Amino acid sequence: MELIDQLTNLASRVQKQVAHIQTEEATKNALVLPFINALGYNVFDPTEVVPEFICDIGTKKGEKVDYAIFREGSPIILIECKHVGADLNINHASQLFRYFHATEARIAILTNGVTYKLFTDLEQPNKMDERPFLEFDLFNFQDADIAELKKLSKANFSLEDMLFAAYNLKYMRAFKKYFDQQFQQPTADFTHFVSKQVYDGVLTPKLKEQFSALVHRSFHQFLNDKITMRLKSALVDTTSQSMLAPMDYQAPKVVDTTNATEPEGKEKDIVTTVEETEGFMIVRAILRKLVQVNRVVMRDVQSYCGILLDDNNRKPICRLHFNGSKKFVTLFDVEGGVRVDIESLDDLYGLASRIRVAVERYESKTKEPVAL
Repeated sequence: MELIDQLTNLASRVQKQVAHIQTEEATKNALVLPFINALGYNVFDPTEVVPEFICDIGTKKGEKVDYAIFREGSPIILIECKHVGADLNINHASQLFRYFHATEARIAILTNGVTYKLFTDLEQPNKMDERPFLEFDLFNFQDADIAELKKLSKANFSLEDMLFAAYNLKYMRAFKKYFDQQFQQPTADFTHFVSKQVYDGVLTPKLKEQFSALVHRSFHQFLNDKITMRLKSALVDTTSQSMLAPMDYQAPKVVDTTNATEPEGKEKDIVTTVEETEGFMIVRAILRKLVQVNRVVMRDVQSYCGILLDDNNRKPICRLHFNGSKKFVTLFDVEGGVRVDIESLDDLYGLASRIRVAVERYESKTKEPVAL
């Protein structure tokens, strides 16, 4: 089974169990050991996975780290576990810091069973960095996260490749954080730099103030345009293959509604927003291994954006309610549907197992033998 499938199944199981996990030991058994096993390491082989790994460090004797993963007789990965739900900050990693310095391991993981923070020694040799190069959330991960985790697996582990990836990931995270900050509110330095690329004159205080607002708006519009183009292209590619809709396809109208206002005294037209279209594509991605993506169809109405199997009203997969002040989805893993509030589109990935349940139920009905 592929790593992504194993972790998806683990996430689905953990969501049902997490409320019953009361201790750190239960966290290890129910969450961490299955995660280690998914990476291909034999948790029952004491030469490969060593629980309560002991290492004497100077005057400190008998200190333990929760797990050490060995390869060819040497530790390669150290894992420190906290209770599920516990906050993972650098103050909780004191044992990892000490063990990292005293062993040959170059990868350290701090986890509460749901979030996994991966560290190495990019800043100073043989001293664990204070900031992780990768954070993995079992309830909210993407294909790119799985690609990085595969480098840790038994079948693919290469220290050189892992350290090279860690270096890139660390600075990519820093760049992305900087871009996000500028996207939310450009700094004076960023605005000045961008303005000088397009304006040759003297930047007076009045111009700087004007350009600050323009840079902010341009940044948002540029990214919205890119997202819209990619989503339209993806919809055209997948829908053109559909046997259910042989007529010419016209991509839904996609608009940025961040600052949109509804006209007074006029009925609002049905407009498919960027968020709704992106949500539709996420649902398709979740279901891609279960059914052909062209069977997953979007049908937008004024009050919600519906996603159906086979464009059939009797086969609702979910409904996206993104037009109000509070985002939520209606899931059909139970008869009649149930509302689930979400904070962002990323939360849809955490609902993947429940989204699949509806489709699995419809598919099982079509396979039932007809009574004679």
